Amino acid sequence: MNLIGSKKGGVTPEQLEALDAWWRASNYLAASELYLLDNPLLRDPLTEDVIKKKIVGHWGTVPGQNFIYTHLDRVINKYDLDMIYISGPGHGGNAMLAQDWLDGSYSEVYPNVSQDYEGLRKFVRQFSFPGGTSSHVAPEVPGSISEGGELGYSLAHAFGAVFDNPDLIAACVVGDGEAETGPLATAWHSDKFINPVTDGTVLPILHLNGYKISNPTVFSRISHEEIKSFFEGCGWKPYFVEGDDPMTMHKLMAETMDKVISEILSIRKKARAEGNYERVKWPMIVLRTPKGWTGPKVVDGKTIEGTFRAHQVPMTMEDPTHLPILETWLRSYRPEELFDKDGRPAKIL
Repeated sequence: MNLIGSKKGGVTPEQLEALDAWWRASNYLAASELYLLDNPLLRDPLTEDVIKKKIVGHWGTVPGQNFIYTHLDRVINKYDLDMIYISGPGHGGNAMLAQDWLDGSYSEVYPNVSQDYEGLRKFVRQFSFPGGTSSHVAPEVPGSISEGGELGYSLAHAFGAVFDNPDLIAACVVGDGEAETGPLATAWHSDKFINPVTDGTVLPILHLNGYKISNPTVFSRISHEEIKSFFEGCGWKPYFVEGDDPMTMHKLMAETMDKVISEILSIRKKARAEGNYERVKWPMIVLRTPKGWTGPKVVDGKTIEGTFRAHQVPMTMEDPTHLPILETWLRSYRPEELFDKDGRPAKIL
């Protein structure tokens, strides 16, 4: 399906449906990586023998990062961008792995993990499993250039990537817990050193899901206006994408991405045509969504989605009453629409 659309027009309803399908597929794979040893497309009822004995990994950041990655894919194709994705939240490696398997790049590097049903069985089993892949984005993940899990340096790395690299856009996802670290808090000011003629562009995306591992974050404790003023004071032009209804959010994110990318390209073109080296206010995005978005809402009477409890795994599986919760959660992504009879990504993707 065409996800690109006209450079002058917005996305169509069909394109929004395709964006949502890709997002659901990546969320489904990421959740399956956490929990499943087998039966990766739920073609049989879920049973305890296909559940990993030890659930290790993170969920809270995953749906938001999958959402961002999906929308960046669209604008990369639409505007033919030279872009790098920098994941700052530290964990949630299952999100990046899901994206790699869906677009085929994982199977290119690891042909034994093929883009079909048998490959998918291996793919979900090996996550956080002995002899498999780690729970964060380690160097062996296709496209990865550093070890994940070390918080605070993503934005500094993004600026380092674009200096003297005028065609590059570094899309840097900053977790709101990570944003409290010293290196990250200081790095917001690196925009003062960007030369619009000779350097590339950093596009920060603050992933504001409200919580770190056990407490609310600083940015979740302050108002929309205070956040806006903070970033304007740091020299940025913030755009806000806020909500929890998926289709409303897809439309808003697509429109915002188009505005932001058009603005970046316009600033570059004007500065380079005029030879104007003066500092400008570059756009950034503040994405506010629930932590653990689309995951289980309540487990054992405790709220999960939108709280710190979604940070790592939403639930352990020692309690047999959790099995139907897991199956309902996984089936909510409607995998039968997203993968064909051979286990390959369906045409809608």
